[in-house]
Amino acid sequence: MYDLIIIGGGPAGLTAGMYAARSKLNVVMLEKMMPGGNVSITAEVENYPGTMTLSGPDLVINMENQARSFGLEIKSEEVISIDVGAGIDGHTVKSDSGEYKTKAVLIASGSSPRRIGCPGEDEHIGRGVSYCATCDGAFFRDKHVAVIGGGDSAVEEGLYLTKFASRVTIIHRRDKLRATKIIQEKAMKNPKIDFIWDSVVESIEGTPVVNNIKLKNVKTGAISDFAVNGVFVFVGYMPGTTFVPSMVEKDEGGYIITDKEMRTSVPGIFAAGDITNKKQRQIVTACGDAATAVKSVEHYLEWYFE
Repeated sequence: MYDLIIIGGGPAGLTAGMYAARSKLNVVMLEKMMPGGNVSITAEVENYPGTMTLSGPDLVINMENQARSFGLEIKSEEVISIDVGAGIDGHTVKSDSGEYKTKAVLIASGSSPRRIGCPGEDEHIGRGVSYCATCDGAFFRDKHVAVIGGGDSAVEEGLYLTKFASRVTIIHRRDKLRATKIIQEKAMKNPKIDFIWDSVVESIEGTPVVNNIKLKNVKTGAISDFAVNGVFVFVGYMPGTTFVPSMVEKDEGGYIITDKEMRTSVPGIFAAGDITNKKQRQIVTACGDAATAVKSVEHYLEWYFE
């Protein structure tokens, strides 16, 4: 039986793995893809203390190497479910490769990009629709692209796309951006960026690749065509909780509710990072959550299993 199973290999999972392995816990991390989460597809990280500017992939490599140096075991497996046990029976984590008994579980499965949900979106994924500027920006060199959204991610990715695209149009459903002021200022000053306000995407069109989107003005109801070569969607994220037991309390958005010690409503199950219901979803807050969570796990193990 493991002391701890960590589900998810983003900044929260890797930090938790480092702390747990360093504390000599019998721990394993299960990650369905490569470690890193959303950070691994981030072009530059400039707000993580001590890094100045560092690419997302480089930061992830550093985190993974550090965690492994303390003995963290990482397995490439997708978690299917968690069977909740009672007390010293522990819990059972089932993956696509088997099942594992563990005294404690730390859920750090993060979140994934939310889709618009309009006609033509699914059909054009990989054919002009993208959710990752770092991954696909280079395919739109000297093209006109639309960025959907008005938060930090949308504006930051829009700024990144100006390295390749000839024109970047940010389309937002409100009449002002939600992004932080310094990011807004950068975008407003960039000659390659323009804005369409009070508008949502009704459909995405083109055969076989995107060449047009239909926009609806939310104030007037007017529908218009807007010719673009690509659509980058940044309208928020969905928590990765498909495998989480229903008895683990969640908020209306599906994010896991924890106390300040990162404990969930189920004893022996903890959560950290973007999967939790909090306002700030940053690398640094995910790492802080994870450090707190592992200390809580240690106290739990001491109380119930020693």
